[in-house]
Amino acid sequence: MTLTEHAIAAPLELARAQVLPEWIDYNRHMMDGYYAVAFSRATDAFMDYIGLDASYRTATHGTIYTAEMHLTYLRELKEGARLRFTTQLLGSDVKRIHVFHCMYTDADYLAATSEWMLLHVDQTLGRVAPMPEHVTARLAQIMEAHAALPRPAQAGRAVSMERGRAKDDPSATTAEGLG
Repeated sequence: MTLTEHAIAAPLELARAQVLPEWIDYNRHMMDGYYAVAFSRATDAFMDYIGLDASYRTATHGTIYTAEMHLTYLRELKEGARLRFTTQLLGSDVKRIHVFHCMYTDADYLAATSEWMLLHVDQTLGRVAPMPEHVTARLAQIMEAHAALPRPAQAGRAVSMERGRAKDDPSATTAEGLG
C-alpha cells in the first residue's frame, strides 16, 4: 500500500520519546534545550512521512534546514516521562514547510508546543530549492486533511514584553531602562 492509499490523520501522530536522565537540569526537570531536541525528532518523523527521508537525502542531496522555530513551554517534564507528539501542517509551498508540533505526556497533558518554518535545500548548490513533485503532492494531501483543524493558539506568536503591560507603565522594564 502506498502513502496515498492511507487515510491521513488530523493531526498526525508520528513520534514518541521518553525524557532521558541526561535531559534533566539542576532544577530536576527537563532542560529547555532538550525540548528542542525532542521536537526535532518529531520534525524528522514528519520528514520521513512526506518522503524527505534518508534515502531521498542520499540520492538527491536535498534536505531540510530549519529557518525558524518557536517553543512554548507550558508544563515541566520530569525524568522518565513518556511523550507523544502531534504534528499539524499549517502551510507549504514548493520550497517551504510550516509545521506545528504539540508535545503531550503519557498523562495526556500538553507540555509544550513548537512552530517550525522549514526550507528545502539543495546541498550541492548550497541554496534553497524546490521540492520534488511527489513531496509537494503529499504535502497538499496533508494540508487538505488538516484544513479543518483549528489554528493552534500558540501559532504565529512573537517574543515580546508588550503583551499585558501598558507601554507607559513606569514599572515595565525595558532594555533602555536597564543599567
